Amino acid sequence: MQKTEPRSVSLESGDVPAARRLRKRTDEIVDAIKRTIMDHGLEPGDRLPQEKDLIEQYSASKGTIREALKSLEVQGLVRLRTGPGGGAFVVHMSEGRAMSLLGNYLFSKKMTIADIYELRKALEPLVAASAMDNIDEAGFARLEATIEIYDHQARDAEERWAQRMAELDFHAVVAEYSDNALLAFQCRFCQRLLKELAVCRDIYVQPQPVMRQRGIEYQRALIEAMRAGDRDKVQQIMREHMAHAEEQMLALEAEMEQRFIE
Repeated sequence: MQKTEPRSVSLESGDVPAARRLRKRTDEIVDAIKRTIMDHGLEPGDRLPQEKDLIEQYSASKGTIREALKSLEVQGLVRLRTGPGGGAFVVHMSEGRAMSLLGNYLFSKKMTIADIYELRKALEPLVAASAMDNIDEAGFARLEATIEIYDHQARDAEERWAQRMAELDFHAVVAEYSDNALLAFQCRFCQRLLKELAVCRDIYVQPQPVMRQRGIEYQRALIEAMRAGDRDKVQQIMREHMAHAEEQMLALEAEMEQRFIE
């Protein structure tokens, strides 16, 4: 099979509005390249114009163009390659990388379990309702299979951890079927925070048995309501499920802190 060469495209610099002339020139070039990637529907592997062409097009110095391309690389939007056939190539940022960058921003913030659940209680009912029209039998089977991971007491610490992660994965599967990409991303990000927040990890490794039967009842009722196409009931069940989950997590946190004091 003949190998196709990466597409190369000419970028439009355009006039910069007067109100934005004080912006850093590098940022203006970065934004112009982003717009062109979107406007031309560039795909991963497509090559941007060579450095000398960008210098001429934007009437910018070599240092400014290199700084702009490096900024795009740090943002995860292009990959820079040196040598023959090198240049700047379009890549699509993975969801994992986007979440890592957002997580880095929140690293120094004092986030709590209650903070995360405040958002989950608002968003999870919406994402479940938006997923209802798209989920198929394969999706329902995935949800049922996920529940089977934690519908019994864990035999050891390794299984207990896997069960905790699977409880959150249930909601990640629901979000996959949402037709609202922003809403689904926010829900999955909250789920990831619960997996990575230090206090949550401390809770998840506690050896005491986890009473999750009521949570499973909510999830099975959710599946039934989604199958029936009852949007209002789907949202009501998920609201109650999230409120119950928050209550359980806060109780476990308080219990863990009390043991530490004692």
